[in-house]
Amino acid sequence: MKVLDYLDRKIGRYAVPNLTIYLIAGQSFFYLMFMTGKLERSATYFSAATLLAGEWWRLFTLPFDPPRQSLIFTLFAWYFFYMMGSTLEEHWGAFRYNVYLLLGCLLTVAVSFLVPAYPISNAFLGGSIFLAFATLFPDYQILLFFILPVRIKWLALITGLGYAYQLLFGDWVTRLLVIAATANYLLFFARDIALNLRHGQRQIVKRSAQVVRKKDEHPGHRCTTCGITDKSHPDMDFRYCPQCAGQYGYCQQHIFSHQHVK
Repeated sequence: MKVLDYLDRKIGRYAVPNLTIYLIAGQSFFYLMFMTGKLERSATYFSAATLLAGEWWRLFTLPFDPPRQSLIFTLFAWYFFYMMGSTLEEHWGAFRYNVYLLLGCLLTVAVSFLVPAYPISNAFLGGSIFLAFATLFPDYQILLFFILPVRIKWLALITGLGYAYQLLFGDWVTRLLVIAATANYLLFFARDIALNLRHGQRQIVKRSAQVVRKKDEHPGHRCTTCGITDKSHPDMDFRYCPQCAGQYGYCQQHIFSHQHVK
């Protein structure tokens, strides 16, 4: 995007490099505090109500909200977050990657003001990182359950379908969270998605034209004896012999002089 290119030239030097490492480090700290009972699990939740009550620091704890599952799942989630986040930063540059995450956080915070009392986490924001990685590297393979190799584009498709289901059948708060956390993905990839759709439509039209062309090139009638067709001899009149066992066509020269097929 031209706007990002311009901003990168102007303020790109202020971007935070290796942002994924800092986020995982912060999440690790809070996860340890939760595990040892030194902090309640609600400490990193954000809501507009708490912000309006003066707990302004929750703006900064939202990106450091750790996974709420078991330690094994959490370590697995952090590994993939590091792999995807560091790859995106290397591909885009630190500034664009910072903007991508910042947009997701700001949009999530903005949505919270529509439901002030509802606690909000960054779970859907992690999904937007996954979608961005899968869009840029669709053929990357991961070992599902450490055994089954799966291309990440298929997992992204399942994730997208899950978000679509939540948009259609979830409560309106869930819908807002999905939209807020994936809006940064749409802002970054809307042009690519539109181009891919147009390319897909052109491919469908092209393949349809090829099928029609091949069908037109295929002769409608062929003489069983001499092999001429209605394409090579468009003025020739072809007939089918009722005494032959099957659909055997003949030109005018051989319709009465051929040997019948039994």
